[in-house]
Amino acid sequence: MKTIKGLHYTKDHEWVKVDGTKAYVGVTDYAQDALGDIVFVELPEVDDEAVKGDEICVVESVKAASDIYSPVSGTVVEVNEGLEDDPAAINSAPYEQHIYVVELSDQGELDGLMNNEEYEKYCSDQISRLHLEERGILCINTFLIPIKISRRCLTLLV
Repeated sequence: MKTIKGLHYTKDHEWVKVDGTKAYVGVTDYAQDALGDIVFVELPEVDDEAVKGDEICVVESVKAASDIYSPVSGTVVEVNEGLEDDPAAINSAPYEQHIYVVELSDQGELDGLMNNEEYEKYCSDQISRLHLEERGILCINTFLIPIKISRRCLTLLV
C-alpha cells in the first residue's frame, strides 16, 4: 500500500492535497485496491456545496459501488472530467487522479485528518482485524474473543 507524505487521509480512505485554499480530493491506493477495477465515477457538479462527512460522489468497480464522503467542507470548483472517459486511471495512479477540488470553507477541518504515517497504521490495524475475523477471532476494543460465524448468526465462544 502506497501513501504520500504531505497528504491528509480519512478513515473512509480518501486523500486530501491542500494547495492554498483549495483541497484536491481522491481515493487512496488502499481504496482502489480494495475496490478492484474501477469502471465508473459519478462526479459532483461544479458549484456543489461539499459538507464534511456527507456523500459527495460515487465510485463503482466490478466488485462494488462505494460512496465517497467529503473529507472537508467547501464549494466544488473543479471536477476531474478525465475520469468520465477513463475511470480506471484511479487504479493506475490514485494519487495523481483527484476526483474533485474544493475551495475550503474551514481549514480547521484538516486537523481531524490523518497524516500518511497515521493512515498507514490505521490501515494496518484494519487489515489485522480482518485477518483475525477470518480465523474466527473478533476484536472488540482490545479484547480478542473467539467467534463462530454461521449463515446469519455470530456466536461468541466465551
